[in-house]
Amino acid sequence: MASSLTCTGVIWAFLSFLCAATSCVGFFMPYWLWGSQLGKPVSFGTFRRCSYPVHDESRQMMVMVEECGRYATFQGIPSTEWRICTIVTGLGCGLLLLVALTALMGCCVSELISRTVGRVAGGIQFLGGLLIGAGCALYPLGWDSEEVRQTCGYISGQFDLGKCEIGWAYYCTGAGAAAAMLLCTWLACFSGKKQKHYPY
Repeated sequence: MASSLTCTGVIWAFLSFLCAATSCVGFFMPYWLWGSQLGKPVSFGTFRRCSYPVHDESRQMMVMVEECGRYATFQGIPSTEWRICTIVTGLGCGLLLLVALTALMGCCVSELISRTVGRVAGGIQFLGGLLIGAGCALYPLGWDSEEVRQTCGYISGQFDLGKCEIGWAYYCTGAGAAAAMLLCTWLACFSGKKQKHYPY
């Protein structure tokens, strides 16, 4: 099976896949922010949430439904900043995934990844990582929304967690993006083999 990648390129392909998978899993999981409400643990992502309050008609009180799910509509996401974060981070994850899958195909297909294509792929990875980083930077701007304040003891604000904690998925998303920007972008420059020039 012919490959269009150098040895460095093979390392780049697998590292790219790991970075993309790490960022995508972190983005999808609703564990970016942890808190509690009505004595139950609550967690948020950019577009998903675990545990939410509902009014129990029979007992005439608020109870927590301990389920995870996404918001019913895009407008249902608690803040404008989180909506922007969802779009920007999702786009960045999509770019990282596109490059990672192309790089993995380069392990099996000859003449798919040239030096120029590798450098362009590295640039796309840098852009994807930058978008995810921007999404992670925007996320704390939404901590002053009413839903988050209910969960964080009504003392949270922008860049102020109150009684909440940052979850593992936030770090996972950011780490995948940082590794893609710093390591994969650099390795991509040395990933493709020099193209053969055919005398036609």
